[in-house]
Amino acid sequence: MAVKIRLMRMGMKKAPFYRVVVADSRSPRDGRFIENIGIYHPNNEPSRVEIDTDKARDWLAKGAQPTEAVVNLLAIAGVEEMAQRKQAVKEQRAKLAAAREQGRRSKAKAKGKKG
Repeated sequence: MAVKIRLMRMGMKKAPFYRVVVADSRSPRDGRFIENIGIYHPNNEPSRVEIDTDKARDWLAKGAQPTEAVVNLLAIAGVEEMAQRKQAVKEQRAKLAAAREQGRRSKAKAKGKKG
């Protein structure tokens, strides 16, 4: 069973708030979940994030995969592993972009020499 840590939409139309839940990846977005580990209120100024970091760490240790939005919220909430993970993803994306750009330059150079 693939377990995800994701957001569950709650609230009224045009005024959402979200629960951070641990759920089976096959269950619907607002459907059945295993455990509620926090809340996120994006419309408050400043937005409010309350996550039980101990429960989040436990689920991450068990192999639960957070979504991109939840990775950002966990980093804000102070889960150290998420801040490091977010930084590693940024570095990896930068390396890929540099490699793509280098490939484009070499192709353009080769094309210019042929013609």
